[in-house]
Amino acid sequence: MQTHDAGCLDEQVIAHICEQLTITGYCVVQDFLPQLVINALYLEACSDQRLNFKQAAIGREQRQQVNTNVRSDSIAWITGQSESQGLFLKLMENLRIEINRRLFLGLFDYESHYAHYGPGDFYKRHVDAFKGSSNRLLSSVVYLNADWTEADQGELLMFHDEEVSPFLIVEPVFNQCVIFLSEQFPHEVRAAKRDRFSIAGWFRTNNSIGGQIDPPR
Repeated sequence: MQTHDAGCLDEQVIAHICEQLTITGYCVVQDFLPQLVINALYLEACSDQRLNFKQAAIGREQRQQVNTNVRSDSIAWITGQSESQGLFLKLMENLRIEINRRLFLGLFDYESHYAHYGPGDFYKRHVDAFKGSSNRLLSSVVYLNADWTEADQGELLMFHDEEVSPFLIVEPVFNQCVIFLSEQFPHEVRAAKRDRFSIAGWFRTNNSIGGQIDPPR
């Protein structure tokens, strides 16, 4: 599958994502972003000191805490502060609208961050959303690693429920994207042998009730 215009995703890519989400709840897409965009994101993640990566935490809002026994990566939130980030967010907004139009999921917005795993860094098995207690509906991971080989490891492992063995192993190869239902699939990131970059993101629903805004502005 190929993308063409830096301003929108290929129609076949969108159709494939929606079909697979309906059938299996997850989708793996190669050549996800236009080359112009993925190349710019790769350069920014690897070399732009303004990103100011910080140690990743677990938990949400007031319950957030750093626990390097669970995850040891570092992150930098994507805010649209650069041209490449703006293009990426525009593409994901395009995808949000199309998924809503075809699957009626009520996706409200999208948040994302760069993730950097140095050699030996990992993220143990977890879920991105607990049933009924989060507004994260769909998770996405876009990989930014040029010339990645099997020997570099750093794979994403995805599981069904409490099963011990993964049903899917995804190598973090350049411009590959994984999208899946946030509540449904436990997953983990295996330690890599070299620096590993990605963009993790979540399409969220609007859980605002009683005057409390969720997601926060």
